[in-house]
Amino acid sequence: MSLSTEAGIAALLAAAALLCSVAAADSLPNQRPVVGVLAQEILPEDPFAAGSSYIAACYVKYLESAGARVVPIRINRTEEEYVQIFSTINGLLLPGGNVDTETSLSTRAAKIFYRLALKANNAGDYFPIWGTCQGFQQLTLLTADRNLLTVTDTRSAALPLNFTADSSSSRLFRNFPADLMRSLSEDNITANFHSWSLSLQNFSRNGKLKRFYKVLSTNTDGTTDFISTMEARHYPFYAVQWHPEKSPFEWVDKPGMVHSTQAVRASFYTASFFVSEAMKNQHKFSSPAEEEQALIYNFSPVFRGISSIFVQKYYFD
Repeated sequence: MSLSTEAGIAALLAAAALLCSVAAADSLPNQRPVVGVLAQEILPEDPFAAGSSYIAACYVKYLESAGARVVPIRINRTEEEYVQIFSTINGLLLPGGNVDTETSLSTRAAKIFYRLALKANNAGDYFPIWGTCQGFQQLTLLTADRNLLTVTDTRSAALPLNFTADSSSSRLFRNFPADLMRSLSEDNITANFHSWSLSLQNFSRNGKLKRFYKVLSTNTDGTTDFISTMEARHYPFYAVQWHPEKSPFEWVDKPGMVHSTQAVRASFYTASFFVSEAMKNQHKFSSPAEEEQALIYNFSPVFRGISSIFVQKYYFD
């Protein structure tokens, strides 16, 4: 074998090793996940209102408690700006709230990110979405392309989850401790603060929703059975009608608010699961300076009082 041949083989082996190391690096979990949290319109009756939108601090703490950092996504940005933001975050959380799920600027932004996430996942770019309460409702609207919500008597209630057969093999619940799953199914530890729900009947009658989501749990207000937890069949999209983020971080004295050890554990396990999903995404900022400027650390939450439904809020122009 000539020296030139040996040199060529060595170069090929070096190139192959480099490619393997790059591939291995890309497959490693992202240890610095950044999750976008969507803001929403400020309600006129908010006495602390400053600016045009807000994010409840409990959602930020919820994600930070599981090892993520947060980028606030404001509702008055252009689609081009949202595309740029999407390329830098590793997941999206659609929070609870009280805006019009059909006409709000919040839903407009959610729709753009939803479509970007579908496109990305179809191309092999793993991008998770989590919807809580109003976020759950937005996801049903975006998937079904119509409003299928029904009024339920669930404005302040702690309920157990009625798990379906699919829950034990679901991505979301399959690694939860057995004692926590038992508490979730037997005890009143999931906080419900919603007037609108996706009834089991409406879900079952809609082909788009049935094909897209698996129902993991249901609940009832005594009259209407509704979906309380679901996950997409082929996408890393998850939705809960209940509020896992409230138990550790919100303290308003209402019947639906639960601070038991198991309720707090449920909060941590759901947050940890979603952050682990965000760790599978490799989006990143172009520079540390761009990342630093985008993070929610640049804003200060406003203390609104222990009796407020949200103890703290971030406000944005």
